[in-house]
Amino acid sequence: MKAKISLNPDAEVVKTVREGLRHTGGYCPCRLERTEATRCMCREFREQIEDPHFEGFCHCLLYYKSYEEEGEA
Repeated sequence: MKAKISLNPDAEVVKTVREGLRHTGGYCPCRLERTEATRCMCREFREQIEDPHFEGFCHCLLYYKSYEEEGEA
């Protein structure tokens, strides 16, 4: 299976999070600290992308990691 990263299908969530990202200069709007670890796409989600057992949303719900069967598009 191949990992696929997509935006949240809820357009309001995407809009809200993107507004927060603009306000914070690209840092996760859900986190208080502003470090490289919280710059979008945050370290936590990048590590979850590498985890073959993780499927789900990033912390702020902007991105979703799913799996598609080989041959699906």
